[in-house]
Amino acid sequence: MTSDIKQEIHTPVTGEELAHVFDEAPPPADLSVYGIEDWVTLAAFWLMVGCVILQFFTRYVLNDSFAWTEEIAVYALVVVVFLGASLCVRSSRHIQVDFIYRYLPHPAGRALSTGVDAVRIGFFGYGTWLMYKYASLIPDEMMTTVDLPKSIVFNAVVLAFALMTLRSLHVAWQNWQRGYSVLENPAAFDGSEA
Repeated sequence: MTSDIKQEIHTPVTGEELAHVFDEAPPPADLSVYGIEDWVTLAAFWLMVGCVILQFFTRYVLNDSFAWTEEIAVYALVVVVFLGASLCVRSSRHIQVDFIYRYLPHPAGRALSTGVDAVRIGFFGYGTWLMYKYASLIPDEMMTTVDLPKSIVFNAVVLAFALMTLRSLHVAWQNWQRGYSVLENPAAFDGSEA
């Protein structure tokens, strides 16, 4: 029975060759690819991690947990999710189905891709409006264990939806200028195009 599976080929490397790799200078760090929402999301993530660690420590080590850590961790998670979604919009990393584009003629694929861009912009714009309306209904509602208004969290979600809308507009403009999107040509975005 023959196997159609390709075997991996590992080139033997000596210890000396491996040691010389560490003598090379590391490439310079490029932080220009990160947007402002990336840094705010990172801060909210570490706030959440700190709250979870503090909750674990006070509950299982001190046997007297701080109640506020769980609530702050939940709200930080909400911020991480929605701001993280905006950075996924910017880099076109949301789940998408590009299978049908392989079988469509280029003009039809281009039209469908442009339609997807328009629907995405409309969806995030509508989400921004809905969250704004909701946040304006409860401006004075306070958190349960912390003396802070919940509007901080809801306004962060409004901001995240507004960023997703703006990023969607920018992605649609880039797709229009480029002549294709990630749906039509995924290889151009994942680095597999030679």
